[in-house]
Amino acid sequence: MALRACGLIIYRRLQAGSPSSKVGDNIEYLLLQTSYGTHHWTPPKGHVDPGEDDLQTALRETQEEAGLNSSQFTLIEGFKKELQYTVRSKPKTVIYWLAEMNDCNTEIKLSDEHQAFRWLNLEEACKCAEYKEMQAAFRAVHQFLCSKA
Repeated sequence: MALRACGLIIYRRLQAGSPSSKVGDNIEYLLLQTSYGTHHWTPPKGHVDPGEDDLQTALRETQEEAGLNSSQFTLIEGFKKELQYTVRSKPKTVIYWLAEMNDCNTEIKLSDEHQAFRWLNLEEACKCAEYKEMQAAFRAVHQFLCSKA
């Protein structure tokens, strides 16, 4: 049976820098570092519990893993990304929605599943994410956000 997980790619917009800065330079993405296994970096996500729909899972996991409730961010219409890859010889599907922090200084409160967090620009997020599917998701998000600017 395929594994299924859901989460949020969360970003914040910092104050724009100089007038010559490019669109998207002020966007940072939230990544959490796992406290188990290879200590990989990922947006908040987790497995779907019985009786939950996918978006409920993404919201619950974000609350549990990063301490963020849905009043602290805004879901962005028009973006949803499905990743498919193999974990320990089993197919896995992860669905991400996009959310913007309402206040870029909101405190992140990690669960014991994670040992660190970082706010990173696109290139840094792609380096930390390591997996090509996650890197492609970050690039798709960034392109989506910059096209709306």
